[in-house]
Amino acid sequence: GGCEMKSLILKDIYNILHNMRSMAVLLLFFIIFMIPQGGTAAYQVTCCLLCSMMIMTTFSFDNISKWEKYALVMPITKKDLVTAKFLTLIIFSVFGAVTGFVLGIAGGVVFKSFHINSPEEWITLLAVAGIGMVIGIFFGSLVIPLLFKFGAEKARMLSIAAFAAPAAIGMALYKLLDMFGIPLSEKFITNLLYLSPLLVIVWVYVMYLISCHIFQKQDI
Repeated sequence: GGCEMKSLILKDIYNILHNMRSMAVLLLFFIIFMIPQGGTAAYQVTCCLLCSMMIMTTFSFDNISKWEKYALVMPITKKDLVTAKFLTLIIFSVFGAVTGFVLGIAGGVVFKSFHINSPEEWITLLAVAGIGMVIGIFFGSLVIPLLFKFGAEKARMLSIAAFAAPAAIGMALYKLLDMFGIPLSEKFITNLLYLSPLLVIVWVYVMYLISCHIFQKQDI
């Protein structure tokens, strides 16, 4: 039911809050190094990715405490556990987008790369927050099936490959289009951005089904 689902999500959030100090230090550290070099937008996307990857830490906690064994004694199905992980990922990604937006503006003001009086810059940062959230959910949902399949430690290494592969494919496609003289027009990129939430919903659903399938087959 809804109450059990809420408990599963709160359990992960509560565990993460105990480790937020190191994450806060990391996010502040990135402000100093990223905003003067790459600007506020790059920092925002990094924030979203870092926060969405906290989902890995929740699996580490579960593995250490043998949580699944205990959870399945309660009136909770394996499908509920998978659903809770995906909902937690979305919460982490939203948190990353909001944090990146707020800290990005603060850092941008300090390093004079963001101008508070510019409506265009506000709109850009809001758009980047949305894009960052979509990227965070995309990569996080790619990692969840790996975490269910291999456990937190093995999945950590695989997830680096999972991150690198789409980036490499993206770069290769860009180079290929460039080689054939097909320009990536602003209109094409804008349309892709408008489509991205829909594409990510389909992607997350597919990853969710794969995760359910993997977890259902496991003996706990």
